[in-house]
Amino acid sequence: MFRLLLLLIIIVPALEIAVLILSGNILGVWPTILLIIATGVLGAWLAKKEGLQALRLAQLQTQQGQLPSGVILDGICILVGGVVLLTPGFITDAIGFFLLIPATRMIAKGFLLKMFNQMIKNGNFVIMTRR
Repeated sequence: MFRLLLLLIIIVPALEIAVLILSGNILGVWPTILLIIATGVLGAWLAKKEGLQALRLAQLQTQQGQLPSGVILDGICILVGGVVLLTPGFITDAIGFFLLIPATRMIAKGFLLKMFNQMIKNGNFVIMTRR
């Protein structure tokens, strides 16, 4: 897992720089900068909207005595999507929007659930409860 994270930390910024240079050459410098700013602003608005909606749903489920497990995964996706959208670059923006849009977020939630289940099964992830 650490090796994958290290690889992503090295490869993603390099790809982002290449895409930004390519975009600057095709669209021009100012349109590229404005596009980066616009996606950041739109992403912040969408993250706030989706985050507040997830928080309300979690509160409602808790008040009804339900465990808001699906909403917690939504919250994780929204948090990561919002943070990724605030970093400049088109690749990270695509990932951020993927995590923020409810229809595509379901795919990420399924992947996270599968990953968590596998980690629990392998003993790499332990859930502790108090009585």
